[in-house]
Amino acid sequence: MSNRTTVTEFLLLGFSEVRELQILHFVVFLVLYLAALMGNLLIVTAMALDRHLHTPLYFFLMNMSIIDIGSISVTIPKSMANSLMNTRSISYSGCVTQVFFLIFLVGADFFLLTIMAYDRYIAICQPLHYERVMNRGACVQMVAGVWASGILFAALHTGNTFALSFCRGNKVDQFFCEIPQLLKLTCSDSYLSETGVSLFSVGLALCCFVFIIVSYIQIISTVLRIPSEKGRHRAFSTCLPHLTVLFLLVCTGGFAYLKPLSSTTSQMDLVVAVFYSVLPPVMNPIIYSMRNKEIKAALRKLTGWWLSTKD
Repeated sequence: MSNRTTVTEFLLLGFSEVRELQILHFVVFLVLYLAALMGNLLIVTAMALDRHLHTPLYFFLMNMSIIDIGSISVTIPKSMANSLMNTRSISYSGCVTQVFFLIFLVGADFFLLTIMAYDRYIAICQPLHYERVMNRGACVQMVAGVWASGILFAALHTGNTFALSFCRGNKVDQFFCEIPQLLKLTCSDSYLSETGVSLFSVGLALCCFVFIIVSYIQIISTVLRIPSEKGRHRAFSTCLPHLTVLFLLVCTGGFAYLKPLSSTTSQMDLVVAVFYSVLPPVMNPIIYSMRNKEIKAALRKLTGWWLSTKD
């Protein structure tokens, strides 16, 4: 306990010690951050204002955009500030806050993707029951469950992590506070509780993943029985963005949190962290709007309204 309380701040890993490269990192992250904010805010605004998008699918997408705005705001601004001011420090409370909100939002994102797989399953495999099963009240309850589960998930991990004694310094080998890197700083015999919570989390994530896989096996089986090629193409096109986002999150996040603590270099950890914490919020609006005519139409309508008000 005494060792833990002496840690008043952590030192985050910088992308470079060269001042010019620090400025370049700041500019690149600023562009990515603004792109993520703009893309997701446009999606949220378009779906809120366009009545044609007041359906379960777009309700879930709007919540995903809100999650993306939050998740990228947890890590990017502090990293940019450190590069701009040529510092590496983050306060103990700031580190706790980062861990809590990152786990909360990433967990909520994965639970939401699970619900979206169920939504696609009902829409394609049981279309006659869709309006009854996916009614407004059910959708609100599902999303409320997603947010509540994310909070519980984050509270368990954050509480277990910061109840440990940090006996091996305060240098975090990551550009934000990440649980696997924080565990490297704890005493070797003191993280059994967090290991237990991690195993529970892996089991829960695995159950969600199996549910998604089973849902898509049923979806693919149903789609292949659709007689018209146009109908099959339309059904697959509604699932492809969801699968792409899921693949990106599971592969990068799973690699970051399930690999052995010392199996990769710090540079590889940085790259993987960028992939799962920065790229999804930037790419998700593009992935979901690229082949979706309804979202494109809503965005054009929103842009036209904004331009008309400027005139």
